[in-house]
Amino acid sequence: MAHVLLPREILPADGRFGCGPSKIAPAHLQALAGPGSALLGTSHRQAPVKDLVGQVRAELSQLFRLPHGYEVILGNGGSTAFWDAAAFGLIEKRSQNLVFGEFGGKFAAAAKTPWLEAPDVRKADPGTSTVAEAVEGVDVYAWPHNETSTGVSTPITRVNGDEGALTVIDATSAAGGIDFSVHQADVYYFAPQKNLGSDGGLWFALVSPAAIERIERIAASGRYIPEFLSLKNALDNSRLNQTLNTPALATLFLLDKQLDWILSSGGLQWADARTRESSRALYEWAEASEFATPFVADAADRSPVVVTIDFDASVDAAAVAKSLRANGIVDTEPYRKLGRNQLRIATFVSIDPDDVRQLIRCIDYTLERLG
Repeated sequence: MAHVLLPREILPADGRFGCGPSKIAPAHLQALAGPGSALLGTSHRQAPVKDLVGQVRAELSQLFRLPHGYEVILGNGGSTAFWDAAAFGLIEKRSQNLVFGEFGGKFAAAAKTPWLEAPDVRKADPGTSTVAEAVEGVDVYAWPHNETSTGVSTPITRVNGDEGALTVIDATSAAGGIDFSVHQADVYYFAPQKNLGSDGGLWFALVSPAAIERIERIAASGRYIPEFLSLKNALDNSRLNQTLNTPALATLFLLDKQLDWILSSGGLQWADARTRESSRALYEWAEASEFATPFVADAADRSPVVVTIDFDASVDAAAVAKSLRANGIVDTEPYRKLGRNQLRIATFVSIDPDDVRQLIRCIDYTLERLG
């Protein structure tokens, strides 16, 4: 089927709506090609790069309003690497894992190891959420702040379980785009390629004093921990503003630019308002539609940064996404493993709310002409 040619006047200024990696601001890419190019190809043990790491850590502390004693640590690899690192160096005996999408399930799988007790896995159907429950013997309660695969977002509230139990939050698609109180979590970890407008290759974690004590205690316990996955190594190196191995320098540079932009615009509260403006436009459009509906039925669970819209059988969502792509509007396809007749649209901080409103016009125009 031939695609629908969209009129120029309804096209968004930027057609990138993918859920990962996200749109990177053109001005930040231009800065990377200018001043940032002097960093690339230089030693990560020397002052220019270490100063950049220190600046990023300070900006993250400011953005998330870190309480006294919390630290920002970072390491090589993305959130996938952090799941394995947590299994080695953060879970003491047993975790409780909330699974309401692909990424919560991946952490639960990483927690199934020979040296840990089987995790307490609480599953919910895609498009819905579940809540943590204090259970004796569980020392880590883990779930995603925002489930990228389904568009479900959950509140962050510390679990009051056994003494010393940690609340550990996967924030990869939430960090920098959803406001919350960081003191409700002991570990809030993420890669920076979503709201934080950068590229992959690194993970970051905001860690409480209790989490730091746990990391150091497990590292000293004699448990085998691969050097690359050692959170103690990450903690020690982060305090020196470096990583164990060479970090992704372009990722650090772009992250610094994004953090500076968010902070100068009003911080996390401003970013939250911006993503909610964009997502609200899509949800209201879907609720008013005769053929579309928000995939996440409970409005309280709907993500402000990843919007999933289901279509009835009269609409071929894959054909709509393909036609949009032919017009330069890309990555609106659903998460592949869900297998639903839907569109998935990122409303990350870098995405202009006006572009979201133009996208809605483009979807309507396309649907009218696809029949």
